[in-house]
Amino acid sequence: MSFISRRKFLVGAASALVLGSLVGCSGSRDAGGAAGGDSGDAQEGGDLLAQIQERGAMTFATEGTWSPWTFHDEAGELTGFDIEVARGIAQRLGVKAEFAEGEWDGLLAGLDSGRYDTMANGVSVTEERRQKYDFTDPYAFNNIVVITTGSSDIASMDDLSGKRTANTLGSSYAILAESHGATNTGVDDFNQTIELLTQGRIDATLNDEVVFYDYMDQHPDADLKIAAVNDEPTHVAFPLRREEATAGLLDAMNGAIADMRDSGELAELSNRFFGIDITSNDN
Repeated sequence: MSFISRRKFLVGAASALVLGSLVGCSGSRDAGGAAGGDSGDAQEGGDLLAQIQERGAMTFATEGTWSPWTFHDEAGELTGFDIEVARGIAQRLGVKAEFAEGEWDGLLAGLDSGRYDTMANGVSVTEERRQKYDFTDPYAFNNIVVITTGSSDIASMDDLSGKRTANTLGSSYAILAESHGATNTGVDDFNQTIELLTQGRIDATLNDEVVFYDYMDQHPDADLKIAAVNDEPTHVAFPLRREEATAGLLDAMNGAIADMRDSGELAELSNRFFGIDITSNDN
């Protein structure tokens, strides 16, 4: 089947209808410790923001394999929408952004233990996660879609019942698929998921709409399609450990996000990496 590019599709849609959607690195790849040092001293008490400013660096956990949110460019440099937003926040806090790359489950575990200050990885705000983490104000709003091969008969979220899907374990995509009756297989990243799908080993996968169009831009001949869109867009925000020590950092990050929004930098980054502005729920 034929596809138009992500940018042409989304920009065209935005011009016809204002879109509303909620949704390497400088150090070594390390799922067990931060690229610029251990931030576990936050576990010893005190104010995390003060500790970050004393260190002169803020550690963001990220996968680094999920374009266009977080990935390595042709020169091998870590970039992406989340990475550049993280750098903008760190700059406003007067520190350097450092990144620790690893698999999803390891990133969450590292955040829990205090090895990382937060995650920059398109983290969706869910009710389950709200029970464990404090979240910043949302900085992006996104649609979750069902991705299938072109010949698939899946046409709605309910059609996932009894089907085989694949996503990283514990991700909002896996949880949503299972809530509709799918059997989910755990994978390491999006590329592995697409391999399973094109090989016929799974029936579908769930991911962000912008990720699908980014993939199709890079693989225009891929026999893939969006089969369904989730009813509710997701909020994307930075998670923090829920403890007294993170309260000041949460306020400071919210202030930085607001400044990036007011200055237009947030929208510029979204247009740069996604081709549209997904940073406002008013679109």
